[in-house]
Amino acid sequence: MSKLHVKAGDTVVILSGKDKGKKGKVLQVSPKEGKVIVEGCNMVSKHVKPRSAQQAGGIVKAEGALYACKVMPVCPKCGKPTRPAYKLADGKKERVCRHSGCGAAF
Repeated sequence: MSKLHVKAGDTVVILSGKDKGKKGKVLQVSPKEGKVIVEGCNMVSKHVKPRSAQQAGGIVKAEGALYACKVMPVCPKCGKPTRPAYKLADGKKERVCRHSGCGAAF
């Protein structure tokens, strides 16, 4: 996979899995793996070893990666999840909401 339908900073809704229906902001995108990391979703426990005498070890909660096909962007204008349509505007390709009457670029 090389091209994804979401970008870092997008608000997305999760379509399946333990966090189904949750909304969050995309923190990181990995097009090579086809995965995204969403803020506050798919939390995993990570065991951290102390690196020095002053640093504490323990169990740390962190966001895990999700496949990009399991998330859908949310339109900033109408607030509904949508598959983005692509239109040319001023010689640039931009993503547009598919909902009738909305047509907001995001």
